[in-house]
Amino acid sequence: MTIQAKKEALLTLSQKVLDEAKKQGATSAAAGISTGDGLSVDVRMAEIDKLEYHRDQGLGVTVYFGQRQGTASTGDLSDAAISDTVRAACNIAKYTSEDECRGLADAELMATEFPDLDLYHPWDITAEQAIEKAIACENAAREFDPRITNSDGASVSTYSGLSAYANSHGFAAVRASSSHSLSCSVIANEADGDGMQRDYWYDSSRIGSQLDSPEIVGQKAAEETLSRLDARKLTSRQCPVLYIPRLASGLLGHFTSAIGGSAQYRKASYLLDSVGSKVFPDFVNLYERPFIPQGMRSASYDSEGVATREQDIVRDGIVQTYIMGSYSARKLGLQSTGNSGGLHNLTVDSTGQGFAEMLRLMDTGLLLTGLIGSGINGITGDYSRGATGFWVEKGVIQYPVEEITIAGNLKDMLGGIVAIGNDTDRRIGTRTGSILVEQMMISGE
Repeated sequence: MTIQAKKEALLTLSQKVLDEAKKQGATSAAAGISTGDGLSVDVRMAEIDKLEYHRDQGLGVTVYFGQRQGTASTGDLSDAAISDTVRAACNIAKYTSEDECRGLADAELMATEFPDLDLYHPWDITAEQAIEKAIACENAAREFDPRITNSDGASVSTYSGLSAYANSHGFAAVRASSSHSLSCSVIANEADGDGMQRDYWYDSSRIGSQLDSPEIVGQKAAEETLSRLDARKLTSRQCPVLYIPRLASGLLGHFTSAIGGSAQYRKASYLLDSVGSKVFPDFVNLYERPFIPQGMRSASYDSEGVATREQDIVRDGIVQTYIMGSYSARKLGLQSTGNSGGLHNLTVDSTGQGFAEMLRLMDTGLLLTGLIGSGINGITGDYSRGATGFWVEKGVIQYPVEEITIAGNLKDMLGGIVAIGNDTDRRIGTRTGSILVEQMMISGE
Protein backbone atom coordinates (compact mmCIF):
# COMPACT_ATOMS: atom_id res chain seq x y z
CA MET A 1 0.00 0.00 0.00
CA THR A 2 1.36 3.45 -0.89
CA ILE A 3 1.85 6.10 1.76
CA GLN A 4 -1.04 8.10 0.30
CA ALA A 5 -3.33 5.09 0.45
CA LYS A 6 -2.34 4.52 4.09
CA LYS A 7 -3.14 8.14 4.90
CA GLU A 8 -6.54 7.91 3.26
CA ALA A 9 -7.30 4.69 5.12
CA LEU A 10 -6.52 6.34 8.45
CA LEU A 11 -8.69 9.36 7.60
CA THR A 12 -11.57 7.05 6.70
CA LEU A 13 -11.12 5.14 9.94
CA SER A 14 -11.00 8.30 12.04
CA GLN A 15 -14.23 9.52 10.46
CA LYS A 16 -15.80 6.17 11.30
CA VAL A 17 -14.86 6.75 14.95
CA LEU A 18 -16.45 10.22 14.93
CA ASP A 19 -19.61 8.88 13.30
CA GLU A 20 -19.83 6.16 15.93
CA ALA A 21 -19.43 8.72 18.72
CA LYS A 22 -22.24 10.82 17.29
CA LYS A 23 -24.38 7.73 16.92
CA GLN A 24 -23.88 6.94 20.60
CA GLY A 25 -24.99 10.42 21.64
CA ALA A 26 -21.79 12.40 22.04
CA THR A 27 -22.15 16.10 21.26
CA SER A 28 -18.56 16.23 19.99
CA ALA A 29 -15.55 13.95 19.76
CA ALA A 30 -11.92 13.63 18.73
CA ALA A 31 -10.07 10.58 17.43
CA GLY A 32 -6.36 9.86 17.22
CA ILE A 33 -5.09 6.83 15.32
CA SER A 34 -1.47 5.77 14.89
CA THR A 35 0.27 3.00 13.01
CA GLY A 36 3.94 2.29 12.54
CA ASP A 37 6.70 -0.24 12.26
CA GLY A 38 10.37 -0.43 13.01
CA LEU A 39 13.38 -2.44 14.02
CA SER A 40 15.79 -2.28 16.95
CA VAL A 41 19.01 -4.18 17.50
CA ASP A 42 21.20 -4.31 20.61
CA VAL A 43 24.61 -5.99 20.59
CA ARG A 44 27.13 -6.46 23.36
CA MET A 45 30.68 -7.79 23.04
CA ALA A 46 29.95 -8.48 19.36
CA GLU A 47 27.03 -10.77 20.24
CA ILE A 48 23.36 -10.09 19.55
CA ASP A 49 21.69 -9.11 22.81
CA LYS A 50 18.26 -8.18 21.45
CA LEU A 51 16.53 -8.05 18.09
CA GLU A 52 13.00 -6.66 17.93
CA TYR A 53 10.59 -5.90 15.14
CA HIS A 54 7.91 -3.35 15.96
CA ARG A 55 4.49 -3.14 14.40
CA ASP A 56 2.16 -0.89 16.34
CA GLN A 57 -1.33 0.47 15.98
CA GLY A 58 -3.62 2.25 18.37
CA LEU A 59 -6.77 4.31 18.67
CA GLY A 60 -7.60 6.91 21.28
CA VAL A 61 -11.04 8.54 21.37
CA THR A 62 -12.27 11.44 23.48
CA VAL A 63 -15.98 12.21 23.63
CA TYR A 64 -17.92 15.09 25.12
CA PHE A 65 -21.46 15.18 26.40
CA GLY A 66 -21.76 18.91 26.79
CA GLN A 67 -18.78 19.63 29.01
CA ARG A 68 -18.40 16.15 30.44
CA GLN A 69 -15.47 14.24 29.00
CA GLY A 70 -14.60 10.58 28.58
CA THR A 71 -11.56 8.96 27.01
CA ALA A 72 -10.79 5.37 26.01
CA SER A 73 -8.22 3.59 23.86
CA THR A 74 -7.56 0.29 22.11
CA GLY A 75 -4.97 -1.44 19.96
CA ASP A 76 -7.69 -3.17 17.91
CA LEU A 77 -8.93 -1.22 14.88
CA SER A 78 -11.78 -3.56 13.93
CA ASP A 79 -15.33 -2.20 13.64
CA ALA A 80 -16.43 -4.06 16.77
CA ALA A 81 -13.48 -2.73 18.78
CA ILE A 82 -14.15 0.82 17.61
CA SER A 83 -17.77 0.56 18.72
CA ASP A 84 -16.76 -0.88 22.10
CA THR A 85 -14.07 1.77 22.66
CA VAL A 86 -16.42 4.62 21.84
CA ARG A 87 -19.02 3.09 24.18
CA ALA A 88 -16.46 2.91 26.97
CA ALA A 89 -15.56 6.58 26.48
CA CYS A 90 -19.23 7.56 26.46
CA ASN A 91 -19.90 5.63 29.66
CA ILE A 92 -17.03 7.43 31.36
CA ALA A 93 -18.28 10.83 30.18
CA LYS A 94 -21.79 10.17 31.50
CA TYR A 95 -20.43 9.73 35.02
CA THR A 96 -17.94 12.59 35.15
CA SER A 97 -18.73 16.06 36.44
CA GLU A 98 -19.09 19.00 34.11
CA ASP A 99 -16.13 21.31 33.63
CA GLU A 100 -16.78 24.54 31.78
CA CYS A 101 -13.26 24.50 30.35
CA ARG A 102 -13.57 21.04 28.77
CA GLY A 103 -14.23 20.59 25.07
CA LEU A 104 -12.54 20.61 21.72
CA ALA A 105 -10.18 23.45 20.93
CA ASP A 106 -11.92 26.42 19.31
CA ALA A 107 -12.95 25.72 15.71
CA GLU A 108 -11.46 28.93 14.35
CA LEU A 109 -8.01 27.87 15.60
CA MET A 110 -7.89 24.64 13.57
CA ALA A 111 -5.01 24.33 11.09
CA THR A 112 -5.95 24.79 7.44
CA GLU A 113 -2.50 24.65 5.82
CA PHE A 114 -0.23 21.59 5.94
CA PRO A 115 3.19 22.32 4.42
CA ASP A 116 5.47 19.40 3.67
CA LEU A 117 7.95 19.39 6.56
CA ASP A 118 9.96 16.48 5.11
CA LEU A 119 9.68 14.32 8.24
CA TYR A 120 9.05 10.92 6.64
CA HIS A 121 12.09 8.95 5.47
CA PRO A 122 11.74 5.21 6.15
CA TRP A 123 15.12 3.49 6.39
CA ASP A 124 15.41 0.44 4.16
CA ILE A 125 17.73 -1.50 6.46
CA THR A 126 17.60 -5.24 7.12
CA ALA A 127 18.16 -6.88 10.49
CA GLU A 128 21.48 -8.24 9.20
CA GLN A 129 22.63 -4.78 8.15
CA ALA A 130 21.55 -3.26 11.49
CA ILE A 131 23.47 -5.95 13.37
CA GLU A 132 26.53 -5.30 11.24
CA LYS A 133 26.37 -1.56 11.96
CA ALA A 134 25.92 -2.08 15.69
CA ILE A 135 28.88 -4.49 15.91
CA ALA A 136 31.06 -2.14 13.82
CA CYS A 137 30.14 0.71 16.17
CA GLU A 138 30.97 -1.25 19.30
CA ASN A 139 34.21 -2.60 17.80
CA ALA A 140 35.32 0.94 16.90
CA ALA A 141 34.86 1.92 20.56
CA ARG A 142 36.48 -1.18 22.05
CA GLU A 143 39.51 -1.01 19.74
CA PHE A 144 40.07 2.72 20.22
CA ASP A 145 42.23 2.42 23.34
CA PRO A 146 43.39 -0.46 25.57
CA ARG A 147 41.81 1.30 28.55
CA ILE A 148 38.39 0.52 27.08
CA THR A 149 37.89 -2.75 28.95
CA ASN A 150 34.19 -3.52 28.69
CA SER A 151 31.03 -2.56 26.88
CA ASP A 152 27.41 -1.81 27.66
CA GLY A 153 26.71 -2.42 24.00
CA ALA A 154 25.67 -0.63 20.83
CA SER A 155 22.21 -0.15 19.36
CA VAL A 156 20.61 0.62 16.02
CA SER A 157 16.94 1.56 15.83
CA THR A 158 14.55 2.71 13.15
CA TYR A 159 10.87 3.61 13.26
CA SER A 160 8.44 5.09 10.74
CA GLY A 161 4.78 5.74 11.29
CA LEU A 162 1.60 7.66 10.59
CA SER A 163 -0.67 9.44 13.05
CA ALA A 164 -4.12 10.76 12.20
CA TYR A 165 -6.19 13.24 14.19
CA ALA A 166 -9.77 14.24 13.49
CA ASN A 167 -12.51 15.99 15.43
CA SER A 168 -16.10 17.12 15.16
CA HIS A 169 -15.11 20.56 13.88
CA GLY A 170 -14.36 18.87 10.54
CA PHE A 171 -10.63 18.89 11.11
CA ALA A 172 -8.83 15.82 9.80
CA ALA A 173 -5.12 15.38 9.03
CA VAL A 174 -2.40 12.76 8.97
CA ARG A 175 1.24 13.19 9.94
CA ALA A 176 3.97 10.89 8.64
CA SER A 177 7.33 10.81 10.41
CA SER A 178 10.41 8.69 10.92
CA SER A 179 13.25 8.55 13.44
CA HIS A 180 16.50 6.60 13.40
CA SER A 181 19.39 6.32 15.82
CA LEU A 182 22.76 4.71 16.47
CA SER A 183 24.34 4.60 19.94
CA CYS A 184 27.19 3.04 21.89
CA SER A 185 28.18 2.87 25.56
CA VAL A 186 31.51 1.54 26.85
CA ILE A 187 33.50 1.22 30.08
CA ALA A 188 37.09 2.32 30.68
CA ASN A 189 39.59 1.60 33.47
CA GLU A 190 42.84 3.20 34.44
CA ALA A 191 45.96 1.13 33.74
CA ASP A 192 46.12 0.09 37.41
CA GLY A 193 42.55 -1.23 37.24
CA ASP A 194 41.05 1.50 39.39
CA GLY A 195 38.75 4.36 38.46
CA MET A 196 36.18 2.67 36.23
CA GLN A 197 34.09 5.10 34.16
CA ARG A 198 31.18 4.68 31.76
CA ASP A 199 29.95 7.03 29.06
CA TYR A 200 28.23 6.96 25.67
CA TRP A 201 27.62 8.68 22.38
CA TYR A 202 24.79 8.58 19.89
CA ASP A 203 23.40 10.11 16.74
CA SER A 204 19.81 10.49 15.60
CA SER A 205 18.13 11.75 12.46
CA ARG A 206 14.95 11.71 10.45
CA ILE A 207 17.04 10.20 7.62
CA GLY A 208 18.99 7.00 8.23
CA SER A 209 21.68 7.77 5.68
CA GLN A 210 22.48 11.04 7.47
CA LEU A 211 23.51 9.31 10.70
CA ASP A 212 27.19 9.49 11.57
CA SER A 213 29.06 6.33 10.60
CA PRO A 214 29.30 3.50 13.14
CA GLU A 215 33.03 4.18 13.40
CA ILE A 216 32.52 7.85 14.29
CA VAL A 217 29.86 7.09 16.91
CA GLY A 218 31.97 4.30 18.45
CA GLN A 219 35.14 6.38 18.58
CA LYS A 220 33.26 9.32 20.07
CA ALA A 221 31.80 7.01 22.75
CA ALA A 222 35.33 5.86 23.57
CA GLU A 223 36.65 9.42 23.73
CA GLU A 224 33.83 10.53 26.03
CA THR A 225 34.46 7.59 28.34
CA LEU A 226 38.24 8.01 28.44
CA SER A 227 37.84 11.70 29.23
CA ARG A 228 36.09 10.72 32.47
CA LEU A 229 39.05 8.73 33.85
CA ASP A 230 40.88 10.02 36.92
CA ALA A 231 37.86 12.08 37.99
CA ARG A 232 38.27 14.13 41.16
CA LYS A 233 36.03 15.74 43.73
CA LEU A 234 35.89 19.47 44.28
CA THR A 235 35.84 21.40 47.51
CA SER A 236 32.65 23.41 48.05
CA ARG A 237 32.72 26.77 46.30
CA GLN A 238 30.78 29.26 44.19
CA CYS A 239 31.74 29.52 40.53
CA PRO A 240 30.40 29.94 36.99
CA VAL A 241 28.80 26.88 35.38
CA LEU A 242 28.75 26.13 31.66
CA TYR A 243 25.90 23.82 30.55
CA ILE A 244 26.59 21.78 27.39
CA PRO A 245 23.70 22.05 24.83
CA ARG A 246 21.97 18.82 25.90
CA LEU A 247 21.81 20.02 29.50
CA ALA A 248 21.11 23.62 28.48
CA SER A 249 17.97 22.28 26.81
CA GLY A 250 16.87 20.88 30.17
CA LEU A 251 17.60 24.18 31.92
CA LEU A 252 15.34 25.98 29.45
CA GLY A 253 12.78 23.22 29.95
CA HIS A 254 12.48 24.23 33.62
CA PHE A 255 11.61 27.73 32.40
CA THR A 256 9.04 26.61 29.82
CA SER A 257 7.41 24.32 32.40
CA ALA A 258 7.08 27.29 34.74
CA ILE A 259 5.27 29.36 32.11
CA GLY A 260 3.12 26.42 31.03
CA GLY A 261 -0.61 27.02 31.31
CA SER A 262 -1.12 24.14 33.74
CA ALA A 263 1.50 25.46 36.20
CA GLN A 264 0.00 28.94 35.91
CA TYR A 265 -3.65 28.12 36.57
CA ARG A 266 -2.70 25.72 39.37
CA LYS A 267 -0.50 28.49 40.83
CA ALA A 268 2.34 25.98 41.06
CA SER A 269 5.12 28.02 39.46
CA TYR A 270 8.02 30.20 40.58
CA LEU A 271 7.13 32.43 37.60
CA LEU A 272 3.47 33.14 38.34
CA ASP A 273 1.89 35.94 36.28
CA SER A 274 5.19 36.45 34.51
CA VAL A 275 4.02 37.62 31.07
CA GLY A 276 5.53 41.07 30.62
CA SER A 277 8.15 40.39 33.28
CA LYS A 278 11.90 40.40 32.73
CA VAL A 279 13.23 36.92 33.52
CA PHE A 280 16.40 36.76 31.36
CA PRO A 281 19.09 39.29 30.43
CA ASP A 282 18.32 41.64 27.52
CA PHE A 283 20.15 39.53 24.93
CA VAL A 284 18.00 36.41 25.43
CA ASN A 285 15.37 35.62 22.79
CA LEU A 286 13.41 32.35 22.73
CA TYR A 287 10.92 31.52 20.01
CA GLU A 288 9.13 28.66 18.30
CA ARG A 289 9.93 27.65 14.72
CA PRO A 290 7.46 24.83 13.94
CA PHE A 291 8.10 24.60 10.20
CA ILE A 292 11.81 23.69 10.04
CA PRO A 293 12.22 20.91 7.43
CA GLN A 294 13.22 17.62 9.12
CA GLY A 295 13.07 19.36 12.52
CA MET A 296 12.89 17.09 15.55
CA ARG A 297 9.75 18.92 16.77
CA SER A 298 8.32 20.28 13.51
CA ALA A 299 4.54 20.24 13.12
CA SER A 300 1.84 22.27 11.39
CA TYR A 301 -0.74 21.54 14.11
CA ASP A 302 -0.71 20.50 17.75
CA SER A 303 -2.36 17.47 19.37
CA GLU A 304 -5.74 19.23 19.30
CA GLY A 305 -5.53 20.27 15.66
CA VAL A 306 -4.72 23.90 16.50
CA ALA A 307 -2.47 25.55 13.92
CA THR A 308 1.09 26.06 15.09
CA ARG A 309 2.82 29.32 14.34
CA GLU A 310 6.12 31.06 14.73
CA GLN A 311 5.88 32.93 18.01
CA ASP A 312 8.13 34.69 20.48
CA ILE A 313 8.26 33.14 23.93
CA VAL A 314 10.85 35.57 25.29
CA ARG A 315 11.93 38.79 23.58
CA ASP A 316 14.76 40.92 24.94
CA GLY A 317 14.61 38.90 28.17
CA ILE A 318 10.88 39.58 28.71
CA VAL A 319 8.26 36.79 28.78
CA GLN A 320 5.77 37.28 25.93
CA THR A 321 3.28 34.47 26.43
CA TYR A 322 2.35 31.43 28.44
CA ILE A 323 2.50 28.03 26.71
CA MET A 324 -1.01 26.62 26.49
CA GLY A 325 -3.36 24.07 25.08
CA SER A 326 -7.08 24.81 25.02
CA TYR A 327 -7.95 23.61 28.54
CA SER A 328 -5.29 25.60 30.40
CA ALA A 329 -5.98 28.62 28.17
CA ARG A 330 -9.66 28.60 29.14
CA LYS A 331 -8.71 28.23 32.78
CA LEU A 332 -6.68 31.41 32.42
CA GLY A 333 -9.27 33.22 30.32
CA LEU A 334 -6.92 33.16 27.33
CA GLN A 335 -6.61 31.41 23.96
CA SER A 336 -4.61 28.30 23.06
CA THR A 337 -1.12 29.04 21.75
CA GLY A 338 -1.04 25.80 19.72
CA ASN A 339 1.08 24.00 22.28
CA SER A 340 -1.06 21.07 23.34
CA GLY A 341 1.58 18.35 23.38
CA GLY A 342 4.50 20.73 23.83
CA LEU A 343 6.70 23.25 22.05
CA HIS A 344 7.76 22.97 18.42
CA ASN A 345 11.47 23.55 17.85
CA LEU A 346 12.11 26.01 20.66
CA THR A 347 15.01 28.10 19.37
CA VAL A 348 17.40 30.33 21.32
CA ASP A 349 19.49 33.13 19.85
CA SER A 350 23.23 32.69 20.36
CA THR A 351 25.50 35.45 21.56
CA GLY A 352 27.94 34.23 18.89
CA GLN A 353 30.63 32.28 20.75
CA GLY A 354 31.86 28.82 19.77
CA PHE A 355 32.43 26.22 22.47
CA ALA A 356 36.12 27.09 22.92
CA GLU A 357 35.20 30.78 23.24
CA MET A 358 32.57 29.91 25.86
CA LEU A 359 35.27 28.17 27.91
CA ARG A 360 37.52 31.21 27.64
CA LEU A 361 34.66 33.49 28.61
CA MET A 362 33.99 31.38 31.71
CA ASP A 363 37.71 31.45 32.48
CA THR A 364 37.55 29.40 35.70
CA GLY A 365 34.56 27.25 36.61
CA LEU A 366 32.64 24.05 36.01
CA LEU A 367 31.89 22.60 32.58
CA LEU A 368 28.74 20.62 33.30
CA THR A 369 28.30 17.41 31.26
CA GLY A 370 26.05 15.22 33.41
CA LEU A 371 23.19 15.64 35.90
CA ILE A 372 21.82 13.15 38.41
CA GLY A 373 18.45 13.23 40.15
CA SER A 374 15.67 15.80 39.91
CA GLY A 375 15.88 18.05 42.94
CA ILE A 376 13.85 20.91 41.50
CA ASN A 377 11.01 22.71 43.27
CA GLY A 378 8.70 24.11 40.60
CA ILE A 379 6.96 26.40 43.08
CA THR A 380 10.00 28.05 44.69
CA GLY A 381 12.51 27.56 41.86
CA ASP A 382 15.03 25.95 44.20
CA TYR A 383 17.44 23.78 42.20
CA SER A 384 19.83 21.11 43.48
CA ARG A 385 21.20 18.21 41.44
CA GLY A 386 24.07 15.77 41.48
CA ALA A 387 26.55 16.56 38.74
CA THR A 388 29.60 15.48 36.77
CA GLY A 389 31.77 17.48 34.43
CA PHE A 390 35.18 19.09 34.08
CA TRP A 391 37.04 21.74 36.02
CA VAL A 392 38.23 24.60 33.82
CA GLU A 393 40.97 27.14 34.56
CA LYS A 394 41.89 30.07 32.31
CA GLY A 395 39.57 28.68 29.65
CA VAL A 396 41.29 25.28 29.49
CA ILE A 397 39.83 21.98 30.71
CA GLN A 398 42.00 20.67 33.56
CA TYR A 399 40.44 17.41 34.82
CA PRO A 400 37.12 15.56 35.17
CA VAL A 401 35.07 15.96 38.36
CA GLU A 402 32.40 13.81 39.98
CA GLU A 403 30.45 13.35 43.23
CA ILE A 404 29.46 17.01 43.45
CA THR A 405 26.14 18.82 43.74
CA ILE A 406 25.24 22.08 42.01
CA ALA A 407 22.61 24.32 43.56
CA GLY A 408 20.89 27.63 43.02
CA ASN A 409 17.51 29.18 42.35
CA LEU A 410 16.15 29.06 38.83
CA LYS A 411 15.17 32.73 38.87
CA ASP A 412 18.74 33.69 39.69
CA MET A 413 20.15 31.17 37.23
CA LEU A 414 18.03 32.37 34.31
CA GLY A 415 18.67 36.01 35.16
CA GLY A 416 22.37 35.24 35.54
CA ILE A 417 22.96 33.81 32.07
CA VAL A 418 26.14 35.38 30.70
CA ALA A 419 26.25 33.97 27.16
CA ILE A 420 24.70 31.37 24.84
CA GLY A 421 27.00 29.52 22.45
CA ASN A 422 26.48 28.73 18.78
CA ASP A 423 27.34 25.03 19.31
CA THR A 424 23.75 23.90 18.75
CA ASP A 425 23.10 20.15 19.05
CA ARG A 426 20.88 19.18 16.09
CA ARG A 427 19.89 15.91 17.78
CA ILE A 428 17.66 17.50 20.41
CA GLY A 429 14.29 19.23 20.10
CA THR A 430 15.42 22.52 21.68
CA ARG A 431 17.79 24.36 19.41
CA THR A 432 20.26 25.88 21.85
CA GLY A 433 23.98 26.10 22.24
CA SER A 434 25.84 25.84 25.54
CA ILE A 435 24.68 28.24 28.27
CA LEU A 436 26.99 29.97 30.74
CA VAL A 437 25.47 30.79 34.14
CA GLU A 438 27.34 33.46 36.08
CA GLN A 439 27.35 31.85 39.53
CA MET A 440 26.18 28.66 41.24
CA MET A 441 26.97 26.86 44.46
CA ILE A 442 29.08 23.71 44.18
CA SER A 443 28.90 21.31 47.11
CA GLY A 444 31.74 18.81 47.34
CA GLU A 445 34.32 17.84 49.89
